[in-house]
Amino acid sequence: QVQLVESGGGLVQVGASLRLSCTFSGRTASQYTIGWFRQAPGKERKSVAALRSISRNSVATYYEDSVKGRFTISRDEGTSTVYLQMSGLTPDDTAVYYCARGTVIIPSSMRDQANYDFWGQGTQVTVSS
Repeated sequence: QVQLVESGGGLVQVGASLRLSCTFSGRTASQYTIGWFRQAPGKERKSVAALRSISRNSVATYYEDSVKGRFTISRDEGTSTVYLQMSGLTPDDTAVYYCARGTVIIPSSMRDQANYDFWGQGTQVTVSS
């Protein structure tokens, strides 16, 4: 059974950094696309970033415009973990962050939640001003 577990969320001040982790059971990260999504209070869940391994040393990534230059997605295949390094956090980044597993290959399609079949339970990120 596939399980995804997010961790690393918390309460931080504006401008702080956090690193979220998504660890999943089953096959290694290289065989799937792993996406990060977030849902702010009272809003729909939206894409944040996604990653798919292309080869041993290269990945395809996708970032929403709102996080480009501030967030970095990466993977550790040895531990089946995908990270979301977040910096320059603002109150607009406050949300529950979810990771999900999908099979989509084209980066422009990685933002579509319909392309993901397994989801974690989420981790709360709160940015206080």
